[in-house]
Amino acid sequence: MAELDLGGVVVATALPYKENPSAPAGLEVDYDRFAEHCAWLVDNGCRGVGPNGSLGEYSSLTDEERRRVVQTAVRAVAGRGIVVAGVHGPGWHQARHWAEVAAEDGADGVLCLPPTMYRADRAGVVEHFTKVAEVGLPVMIYNNPIDTKVDLTPDLVAELAGIDNVVAIKEFSTDVRRPFEITDACEAAGTRIDVIAGADDLLFECMVDGAVGWFGGYPNVFPAEAVAVYDHMVAGRYAEARAIYRSLVAAFRWDSKTEFVQAIKLGMDMVGRYGGPCRPPRTALSPELEARVRADTQRALDALGTLTVGVTA
Repeated sequence: MAELDLGGVVVATALPYKENPSAPAGLEVDYDRFAEHCAWLVDNGCRGVGPNGSLGEYSSLTDEERRRVVQTAVRAVAGRGIVVAGVHGPGWHQARHWAEVAAEDGADGVLCLPPTMYRADRAGVVEHFTKVAEVGLPVMIYNNPIDTKVDLTPDLVAELAGIDNVVAIKEFSTDVRRPFEITDACEAAGTRIDVIAGADDLLFECMVDGAVGWFGGYPNVFPAEAVAVYDHMVAGRYAEARAIYRSLVAAFRWDSKTEFVQAIKLGMDMVGRYGGPCRPPRTALSPELEARVRADTQRALDALGTLTVGVTA
């Protein structure tokens, strides 16, 4: 059975575009900028990167772009961290294809949603992850019932944990009770799985309840600060972790909102990185939403300014 150490902060990497009238929606993937960003995240202490997740706007990419994004991440990280490639697809045959390609291109593991585009039943979910896991890479299943309408309930997770190569779950139900419930269900079934915090604004609570890693979006904006929170939590320095986390949570709340990709990219722009635009179907933030994101991000920046952990722009 494949193994993967997910202890640390793995960043669901945002994808930069540059204008090109001949590219889809007039936006071309900026691979050089993406490579620099992946390297910067690892330089700031992150465990690794997760290309082709929602923040990577995988569903807006051509097949050629999607593969090149993973290849770029692997080269940029260059063995200094892990690459967990998103392999989401409507059916298991598509998701398995992307897992096979990820294996060929040097990814260390894959992140996989249940079948997308329709609400799968239990048998379909089990088959989906079984087929993807047969590729041989470690698989982190992804529970995001908000977007997929499929809830990987604790009893189902316990069953999925019995599949060879299924090693972890990115838990994004936003239910803080889930880490304990998953652990209890797995113990009862005689299986085990690593619980990875998936909602940035529930990180503190999930780690207290036993999550061993963080697969998040806002570390694109605050990587060193995110690593500091994680390291404090692992060491049991909860007061220190809470002080930094409390400073950031105004921004982190956008991770659980519809506009999270645009919000995180705007946050990157605000700290001196490059977030830039999104491809359809994601649209530019309305003036009202942009003002709210800016205010919440600035609130986090102002709060961080009173702490010893600085912004790594």
